[in-house]
Amino acid sequence: MSGLSVVIATRNRARVLSRALDSLATQRDAPEFEVIVVDNGSTDGTPAMLSARADGPAAPRYVHVAEPNRGLARNAGVAIARGDLIVFVDDDVWLPPQFLAAHAAAHREPEARVVSGPILNVPSYERRPKPSPFNYSNAFLCTCNVSLPRASLLAVDGFDTRFNLYGWEDTELGLRLRRSGVRRAFAWDAFLYHVKPPGIESLDTLAQKARERAQMAARLLDKDDGLRTRLATGAYAPNLWRAALFAPERLAGSYRRAADDPKVPGALRAIARGQYLDAVYTGALRRALEERRH
Repeated sequence: MSGLSVVIATRNRARVLSRALDSLATQRDAPEFEVIVVDNGSTDGTPAMLSARADGPAAPRYVHVAEPNRGLARNAGVAIARGDLIVFVDDDVWLPPQFLAAHAAAHREPEARVVSGPILNVPSYERRPKPSPFNYSNAFLCTCNVSLPRASLLAVDGFDTRFNLYGWEDTELGLRLRRSGVRRAFAWDAFLYHVKPPGIESLDTLAQKARERAQMAARLLDKDDGLRTRLATGAYAPNLWRAALFAPERLAGSYRRAADDPKVPGALRAIARGQYLDAVYTGALRRALEERRH
């Protein structure tokens, strides 16, 4: 088929994935499209939920990839896609009815493009503000909300599956696409809501993601050591000096205790939380960069 293939990689998030699929079923004025859900090793009710939707609107095609690896999962979805355009979205999003039509419209120009749209982070499905200039992003490719020709994706061999922990696999793919001559466009009408209720992820989970993101940052620098990449990852001297002064790893435990202490005022807990995650990331990044030098 021509048209769009919407690829969603997911793992153990049946409830939010179901809401994302609900929003795909209400798309208006979109070209023909299919939905591909890649189950990246779920142990919850994801397969059963998808099976129950097999005959409903925007019924998803199901792919199972056991190894937890977001790049590997998305590559598997692209491999079976029938659409000329691939649309990547996350599983914890809500798509307004014009979303797919807006992405399709942005590809009417003859040259190959990577098309991004505003990502509006909201605390609940009921909050649906309009995009503002603050929602503009200069990121070349962010898989929460992006579309591109399938041919362009295949020409650069898709995602690098060596990015097997959290973070930077979409940035690295964007670098290769840009070098291949693919241009970028930003479509204001192609906005979506990224639903992040407060406290949905524990501080332990966020800290683990920070450590993994630091490790993958070093892997990204192995492939591209340019200034743009160093600025994006924080792997440049002024930032590491700043972290050593204001968020040293030796204070991470103190920041963590303050972030968890209900007696500390909420605003100060939020600051301590940020400082703790900053210390975790920059500490792990510093170690990863040291290992990279040896």
